[in-house]
Amino acid sequence: MACDSEVLRQVPLFGLLDEEETAVLAGQVELKRFAPRQRIYKIGDPGGQAYILVSGKVRVTTVDEDQQEVVVDEPAEGEFFGFASMLDQTLHQTGAIALEETVCVEVDRDDIVVLLQRKPLAGMDMLAVLGRQFHASQQLVRGRSARNPNEVIAEEATLGERIADTVARFGGSWTFIISFGLVLIVYTGINVALRRQAWDPYPFILLNLFLSMLAAIQAPVIMMSQNRQDTKDRLRGELDYDVNRRAESEIQGLALKLNLLGDKMGDIEDLLRAELARREGQAGS
Repeated sequence: MACDSEVLRQVPLFGLLDEEETAVLAGQVELKRFAPRQRIYKIGDPGGQAYILVSGKVRVTTVDEDQQEVVVDEPAEGEFFGFASMLDQTLHQTGAIALEETVCVEVDRDDIVVLLQRKPLAGMDMLAVLGRQFHASQQLVRGRSARNPNEVIAEEATLGERIADTVARFGGSWTFIISFGLVLIVYTGINVALRRQAWDPYPFILLNLFLSMLAAIQAPVIMMSQNRQDTKDRLRGELDYDVNRRAESEIQGLALKLNLLGDKMGDIEDLLRAELARREGQAGS
């Protein structure tokens, strides 16, 4: 089906082209219609064509190392998919399927070549749009990349927070307990042995003062470290939630596919019964 110039003007990739350039491109590309659940292309297909979504809904997926289907993109209207393989003339690394009644603009490498031959400056406009989308994709990957919460907190930690962690880590260790116990034993032992000449005789009022001051300082420092630990736990919880949500989505997708397979099997059984009844009727007659 021929493509209208008005359709191409709604595509960001061709938004900077003038009317003459748009008309040249419209004479080259075609509109393709896809039924619901129809596969547009699959992994390993030759990358001769790329597509721009005009209306409908498309899901672009790939398969990871565990042979699990991973959703790469669900392009919005006016966005393109499959362009990398088309430009490189390589096999598609992803698969695309129409989720509902969908209309796409089909573009191949020759269409772009004809446009650039007739309007060379149109290439710079297209590269500018591709560059913006490339940077937007980079920002999306940075924002969505799952990082270790410990690394994130460590990078953002101030000097005071690092000191608090060190104090809390040392204060909750056997090294601190044993060394502190030895200091108390030596301190009290010396003061008991000196008797009247002791600088802090029994009941060791000066020692109690030092211990109270130490506890008053140590308690808020440990609370600071605990607050940071709560932040780490919250980040871990958010990451676990994202993982669980993706897992739930995959399970729902599998359940949907199983239901569709069940419906198809039911349709096949109905057809077989109808065919069997027809043959029995012919045999009886």
